[in-house]
Amino acid sequence: MKPQSEALEILLVEDNPADVDLILESFAETGNGTRLHPVRDGEDAMRFLRQEGEYGEAGRPDLVLLDLNLPRMDGREVLEAIKSDPELKVLPVIVLTSSQAQKDINTSYELHANCYITKPLGLSQFYRIAEAVEGFWQHVAVLPSER
Repeated sequence: MKPQSEALEILLVEDNPADVDLILESFAETGNGTRLHPVRDGEDAMRFLRQEGEYGEAGRPDLVLLDLNLPRMDGREVLEAIKSDPELKVLPVIVLTSSQAQKDINTSYELHANCYITKPLGLSQFYRIAEAVEGFWQHVAVLPSER
């Protein structure tokens, strides 16, 4: 079990540079010390999680913020790969995407996403999401430890 006083480590899987900047800024603004590790596509996300190649020294994140529409390996494929991997399946995955399609919401939960959040339009709403994610995953939920 991770001590609740430690900062969260989050793998951010997002291909849109503007959204990456907004998300990084939103979490920095909370002042809770959360560290985000951005990657641009699903293949890099899986290499990060499996500590392969350039990510050989990467630690296991506490949770994943995952966009659905990604190049090379989309978010649905990443989610399925994480939840079917015996070493990764306990890792909480929050889908953070622009899609409001009910099909995407249902598919994400069928693939065992822990949460589905639609990206907001304004910066202040991104701040609220960052605060809510940190508040819940750092102070309420008990996260799994590395095996």
